[in-house]
Amino acid sequence: MSIAQAKRFTLDEYHRLTELGFFHEDDHIELVNGEIIEMVSKGKAHETCLRNLWKLLPKLVEDRATLQSQAPITLPPNSEPEPDFAIVKNKDDNYLSAHPAPSDVLLVIEVADSSLDYDQVVKIPLYAQALITNYWIFNLFDNHLECYSEPYADSLGKYGYSSKRIVLPNQTISLSCFPDLSFDLSKIFPPKLNF
Repeated sequence: MSIAQAKRFTLDEYHRLTELGFFHEDDHIELVNGEIIEMVSKGKAHETCLRNLWKLLPKLVEDRATLQSQAPITLPPNSEPEPDFAIVKNKDDNYLSAHPAPSDVLLVIEVADSSLDYDQVVKIPLYAQALITNYWIFNLFDNHLECYSEPYADSLGKYGYSSKRIVLPNQTISLSCFPDLSFDLSKIFPPKLNF
């Protein structure tokens, strides 16, 4: 008796499928650990938080780095997540020749409501294994910012971050990649509403 196994894709296979038009432009997908993952739809609080970040981050970062939103980061051998935001190093060709690689990434930001478990359980080890040094989760469920840094691997090959800092929505935080730049989280977190 044989057991069926899901097909895992390499980055090259995933890119080839994209080139062939296998995916539609409005498909909300990403490649994570060789699996093509359909991203969950976003709620109103999630979209409001994204809009608030779009108002603040470009003014804050200016020309020091490149800001991208829901765009790929290539994590060999078989992942290409599309985080809500990433601050990446400036490149002369503005990443025309290749998506940002782990060495290009200064900060990854996810906004999480219904995706919280996925962003913590799947994305933390994914980004830590790629040696992404700073990963933030705007946790809309618990109403705080989770700042992860110092990636590590334990003796069993499990990846994670040795440092986790919780920042409340009434506090100010500095960008980990540019410590002289800070912002008030009350301008990012949407007000809590009773639904």
